[in-house]
Amino acid sequence: MPSMTVLATTAVPDHVRGALTRWMVQPAPGLYVGTLSARVRDELWKVVSASVGSGAAVLIHPEANEQGYALLTAGERRRVPVDFDGLTLIAFRPEDLESGEPGGWEGGEAGISG
Repeated sequence: MPSMTVLATTAVPDHVRGALTRWMVQPAPGLYVGTLSARVRDELWKVVSASVGSGAAVLIHPEANEQGYALLTAGERRRVPVDFDGLTLIAFRPEDLESGEPGGWEGGEAGISG
């Protein structure tokens, strides 16, 4: 059964944007919305995730879980989805990954302690 799917992209190649506009509408730059079957959604995600290059993409679609949706990402992003007891939460990577210095979490002193 078709369901609403949302896909957001950043700096993806032109051919990826063209493929997405065949199946979805683009209400804002880099934002695609459509009612897709699971098969079409999965095939589009394969194309996008394999072709994202230096860009990034996020796919959100309905799922039978506590939140009611699934979130998939491709490419390098500062925001990283993390499973926390069955809930998908978003963690922030440190800004300076290359220096090897500890970065801390966005938002001040709050963080995850173990």
